[in-house]
Amino acid sequence: MKKFITFVFIVLIIVGITGGCSNNDENNNSEISPEKELVVGMELAYPPFEMTDEKGNPTGISVDLAYALGEYLGRPVKIENMAYSGLIPSLTTKKIDLIISSMTITEDRKKTVDFSIPYSKAYLSLLISKDSPVEDFPDLNKQGVKVAVKKGTTGHIYATENLSDAEILVFEKENACVLEVVQGKADAFIYDQMTIFKNWKRYPDATKVQLSPFQEDYEYWGIAMRKDEAELKEKVNAFINEYKENGGFDNLATKYLKEQKEAFEEMNIPFFF
Repeated sequence: MKKFITFVFIVLIIVGITGGCSNNDENNNSEISPEKELVVGMELAYPPFEMTDEKGNPTGISVDLAYALGEYLGRPVKIENMAYSGLIPSLTTKKIDLIISSMTITEDRKKTVDFSIPYSKAYLSLLISKDSPVEDFPDLNKQGVKVAVKKGTTGHIYATENLSDAEILVFEKENACVLEVVQGKADAFIYDQMTIFKNWKRYPDATKVQLSPFQEDYEYWGIAMRKDEAELKEKVNAFINEYKENGGFDNLATKYLKEQKEAFEEMNIPFFF
């Protein structure tokens, strides 16, 4: 009987040691396991904010911003390229974790997703076909006027809500809108001033431009996330404040928008950051 009790005691010690090793292994594995990947959605068709390099890799202001945010959160970043109109549906169905794609904060979008504090501001402008009678925004809402817009953008929203008498031409791609104006098939294209300015410079013989602000307030860009991500929102807002204080946005402007920033200052037009 004494031998049996001794045998059971030894077995319990071995089991205890083994179990302890197992728990330690689990703890160690937890400590070294990689953080959850941060999947950021954007449409890589809006240079220099969202675009690809010569090898097809994501690059641009929003891409640099996404990687800086990932470093702040301690999470590796994966960029998912998709159509602009598919960004919010992909966020709500958890295919992506965030949207950083020059997205304007609007009351309509806030019904579906949550936004960070603004990190940039912009306003709508017009790229106008050279021979069109259109000169400014009040000239748009007339019968016979054709206005090109990119699907899902604030230009699209503005045209839908304010230009009931004009013919609205909706396209998936920004380039298609520009070509409609360049070829004289549309009178004007409504979009942000940076893109309008760039394409006006690109097609000086076929276009004219209206860059003066007409809206009562700026449009503000934010990082979009799901409504049940309060902790993530708090961290993203803290990151934006810290990044701004440390000159991060100024560095991005110098890296990607130096020429445009100087040109806007000469024309006394408000800049993004």
